[in-house]
Amino acid sequence: MLKILALGGSNSINSINRKLANFTASLFPNAAIQYFNLSEKEIPLFSVQLEKTIQIPSEAMELAAMIDDVDLIILSLAENNGSFNAGFKNLIDWISRIPKRPIFNDTKMLLLSTSPGPRGASSVLEHAKIIFPFRGAVILNTFSLPSFDQKFDDEMGITDPELLEKLQTIVNEISSN
Repeated sequence: MLKILALGGSNSINSINRKLANFTASLFPNAAIQYFNLSEKEIPLFSVQLEKTIQIPSEAMELAAMIDDVDLIILSLAENNGSFNAGFKNLIDWISRIPKRPIFNDTKMLLLSTSPGPRGASSVLEHAKIIFPFRGAVILNTFSLPSFDQKFDDEMGITDPELLEKLQTIVNEISSN
C-alpha cells in the first residue's frame, strides 16, 4: 500500500493548495494518506538566535517524521509575489536545521501548484522544480491548475475534464511504478 503525505504549501486557513493536494491524494487507489495542515500550526519565525533559545519547533519535527514515514509527498505550492508562501518557507527553513538530513529526505514527490489566476502559480512551481532536488525531493512529475475558482469544486474536485484527465494520467503513472 502506497503511503502518501498530502501537504498544501500555504498557511491560509482556506488554502486552495491544500484542497488540491488532498483531492489529488484521493485519486490514488488503495493509499494510506496522512495530512499536514500548516494553517493549524503555530511556528515561530526562524532565526539562528531563536534556534539557540528554543531548539527546533515540534511542528517541524512532526512534518519531518511524516516525510520519513511515507513513500510519496503530494505538495501543492501557493505563490506569493512569485515565490513560496512565507508560512511554508518558514517551515522548511526549520526542517533544514535538523542535523544530517535533507529537507525532503530523498522522498518521491508529486509537485503541484494552483492559484486563482490563469498561470496557476507556475512561477513558484518552476522555482521549486529547480531547488527541491537539492533539498532531497525526488520529483516524479508536476501539475499546475490555473484559475482555481473556475476549475475546482470542493465536492467534485477538478471540474475541467482535460485537466482532470491530465492529472489522472500522472496519478496512474505514479501508481503503476
